[in-house]
Amino acid sequence: MLNNLLRWENVDARSLAQRSDLRASWDQLNGTRGALPFLDSEAMVCALQILGDGSERLLLARCDGALQAMFLLIPQGAFKWSSFQPSQMPLGAWVARPELALTDLARSLLRGPLGLCLVLSITQVDPCIASRAGDAPDRRHSDYVDTGWIDINGSFDLYWASRGKNLRQNMRKQRAKLLAEGVGLRLQVLREHAQMAPAIARYGELESAGWKAQTGTAIHPDNQQGRYYRALLEKASLRGEALVTQYLFDDRVVAMNLCLEREGTLIVLKTTYDESIQTCSPAFLLRESELQQIHAEGRIKRVEYFGRVMDWHTKLTDRKRGLYHLSQYRWSVLRRVAEWRQPKLPLKDA
Repeated sequence: MLNNLLRWENVDARSLAQRSDLRASWDQLNGTRGALPFLDSEAMVCALQILGDGSERLLLARCDGALQAMFLLIPQGAFKWSSFQPSQMPLGAWVARPELALTDLARSLLRGPLGLCLVLSITQVDPCIASRAGDAPDRRHSDYVDTGWIDINGSFDLYWASRGKNLRQNMRKQRAKLLAEGVGLRLQVLREHAQMAPAIARYGELESAGWKAQTGTAIHPDNQQGRYYRALLEKASLRGEALVTQYLFDDRVVAMNLCLEREGTLIVLKTTYDESIQTCSPAFLLRESELQQIHAEGRIKRVEYFGRVMDWHTKLTDRKRGLYHLSQYRWSVLRRVAEWRQPKLPLKDA
């Protein structure tokens, strides 16, 4: 078995930015498991430089000199490691050849280059990238969230007719009302490098005026989130993979999506809208127009959201799958202790 032949190396995660050979290997491995643009090496370097704290390590697995797997990990207290997983990244940071099972890699990692590691957590795993295996005495899988997607085929009219009657009627009424009031409705698509920084600034203005400003989670051009998304989209735009959609009432931007596009898949990273508008839904007007254009162009075959399925997702799609966490323990007794320490849910009355 290839896993038994792996030889691990533990290096500073900054090596990824410093060595073009490691970035090329990362991208090659990412290409074998989904080719996700937010997991390519440039995106990882952006995340490490802007969202990291310097404790991150890069774990390299080789067989006969060729890289087979690469993991970005962070220490979490004594004897525990976890995937590098800033909240802005939809999935944990790792890549590997598709024939290597994640469960085998996790066990090999824990017993190899991490010293005395008692627990290794691989977070937010997509079953499309690594299918969910069964539990074992020394490992446990746990549900994270369900995420939705839309398969694009046929015409927009057929797709829209398959959605709920209330949704179709509401959107038709909203558009008719706005047009009757003389409001010009327009979808704008931004792709150019020079457009990304101003787009992030506009996005931040919209989000900072809403509820996220109260929780401190809003994007701003000068905060960590703003710097990360600007760097991510600017780098992606040089490859033709950045896409920002914005919806306008006349010349006023009222809703925006930050997206990445690769190989026929559009990934919606972030959505915001003008919360001061109470008489209609700018975000849904944007989504309807966006999907209408996607169907018309025929280039995009799949729209991915990668966030927790919300009510608005269910109005657009019936498709969902469960992201999960993998916890690998050094000994099976540690799994039993971890489960024993978990809070017990109160019993419901019969």
